[in-house]
Amino acid sequence: MPRLIFVFLSFTFSLSLILTSAFRWQCPAEDAQVVAEIFAALNWTYTGTDCCHLFNRIQCNPNTSSVTGFTLSRDQFNGPIPTAIAKFANLQSLIIHKMPNLHGGIPPSFASLTKLTYLRISGTNVSGPIPTWLNRLINLESLDLSFNQLSGSIPPTLSDLRKLTSLHLDRNMLTGPLPESFGQFRAANLQIFLSHNSLSGAIPKSLAQADLASIDLDRNQLVGDPSPLFNNRSKSLNSIVLSRNLFDFDLTDVVFPPGLWILDFSHNMIYGRIPAEIVALPNLQQFNVSYNRLCGEIPQGGNMQKLDSSSYMHNRCLCGPPLSPKC
Repeated sequence: MPRLIFVFLSFTFSLSLILTSAFRWQCPAEDAQVVAEIFAALNWTYTGTDCCHLFNRIQCNPNTSSVTGFTLSRDQFNGPIPTAIAKFANLQSLIIHKMPNLHGGIPPSFASLTKLTYLRISGTNVSGPIPTWLNRLINLESLDLSFNQLSGSIPPTLSDLRKLTSLHLDRNMLTGPLPESFGQFRAANLQIFLSHNSLSGAIPKSLAQADLASIDLDRNQLVGDPSPLFNNRSKSLNSIVLSRNLFDFDLTDVVFPPGLWILDFSHNMIYGRIPAEIVALPNLQQFNVSYNRLCGEIPQGGNMQKLDSSSYMHNRCLCGPPLSPKC
């Protein structure tokens, strides 16, 4: 008999949890209305009020049931981003991903989504400039606008985002210089991805002050001496990718940040020698200076000889293992 009572009580408790959860996850009427408006804009059908159960698209706060996350991914909708998304009062995460038929600009109404910590609009045909009003989203920690058709310059006001730790603007059609204001980013371990654009000019001196973890500037039209990155003494800086640009400087006396794992200078116009001190970088795993104008012997030691010869080939006169022993 005690065992039956225990089973009955356990069943009653479990049922109570299920009913409580079902009640709790009934999204507020105002959020259900927003979902209905979004679905109407997408020419989809939505007739329910229980939007928290659209698990592949919506995340809700477990205590208040308000919508905190919304996702559109791999849908074949042809049209602009639904502006009704901006009506979610408590949205913290917005993902719009791999929707190649989505076009138009980023809606100005999104400036009201001030609780966002994560914003991703990537893999679309969205075009126009990067909005200057993004600096109003003061809680953003991650901004990903990669793989779109965005054009124009990078707004200097992005550095107003004091909590930002990840910035993806790669694979767009951006032009102009890197903003000098980028040195004003305040969050630690900042990751910046700007590859596959048409950015020009020099690396801003202010970047020596940012607490960088990684920066990727591959395939742009940047020039000059990227010394602000070499002078950056952030303990978290582990990756510098400057390949396929127009950098033209003497590598001989460069002193690198001590925590580097990845260093890619390939396909530039860099001259001089590889500094001997590079062998002292304990964590260096990837190093590529191919397709430059370097000369002299490759420093011996560290990880230098563990790298494939392709990391050094197509220079003016580099020699030593893993290349030819004779200069």
